[in-house]
Amino acid sequence: MRFDNQEEIIQLTSLWQGERFSNGRPRVPDDIIRRMEKVKTEEAWGVLWSKGYRYQFEPNWRIMHPDIVLVGRAVTGVFVPMRPDLHNYLMEYGHTQEGRIGQMNSWVIETLVKDDVIVIDLFEKIYQGTFSGGNLSTAIATRTRRGQVIYGGIRDVQQIQGIENLQTFYKGNDPTGIGDVTLVGINVPCRIGNAICMPGDVVLGTIAGVLFIPPHLAEECVISSERIRFRELFGLQRLREGKYTSAQMDTKWTPEIEADFAEWRKTNTLDEFKHLKWDE
Repeated sequence: MRFDNQEEIIQLTSLWQGERFSNGRPRVPDDIIRRMEKVKTEEAWGVLWSKGYRYQFEPNWRIMHPDIVLVGRAVTGVFVPMRPDLHNYLMEYGHTQEGRIGQMNSWVIETLVKDDVIVIDLFEKIYQGTFSGGNLSTAIATRTRRGQVIYGGIRDVQQIQGIENLQTFYKGNDPTGIGDVTLVGINVPCRIGNAICMPGDVVLGTIAGVLFIPPHLAEECVISSERIRFRELFGLQRLREGKYTSAQMDTKWTPEIEADFAEWRKTNTLDEFKHLKWDE
């Protein structure tokens, strides 16, 4: 086996036809990452659900900064309960064969780059399941300027709360350090509760929960959201004007309303929506 295996990453994310990082991880364009920050959870979830992606969302987190949306490209790490023979072999292998340094939780962090989100499966372990504390969280913030999704615990909560450029979704906290766990994969399929995260997925973390968006569907999620938001601008304006009732706006629009919307677009399309096509 190899940690962060390029060949396996490319095989498992074969639907992605765009740019990749040197390790094979899909690199969704920066523009899509930026635009995703305005997408509501349900808007992106609806696109995924309609395409059969039923296990991409995990709710019920502790959120360090509830008013901040977390968006970035997933780097995954999978831990299992420690079994001595497996743990000792992988520690030696990582150090001697791959040149990795220190403890296993730092191995994943050392792979991070700007706009990444580290996604860690610690099987919801809290006591001795604290993936990051103040020091490692600072390293994550410095490398990614985004944040971390920890299906397990953290420590040094008060210190982490004050770190700039870092959002944290986690299941609990404990003063203990990490222990009795073994890292078995970097950038491999990762189970986060009832959701599956793959390397290169776009992470969308809001007060609703965390959604993992396959890279080949990220642009579609963004465009669908933008279309919804733009139609809402028209609908809200017409409601304020008293031209239509809430019942008319909250159901399938009539041909007359659609024609009114088409005419309204000619003089009311903001720059952020000018790329949208309406003849589909």
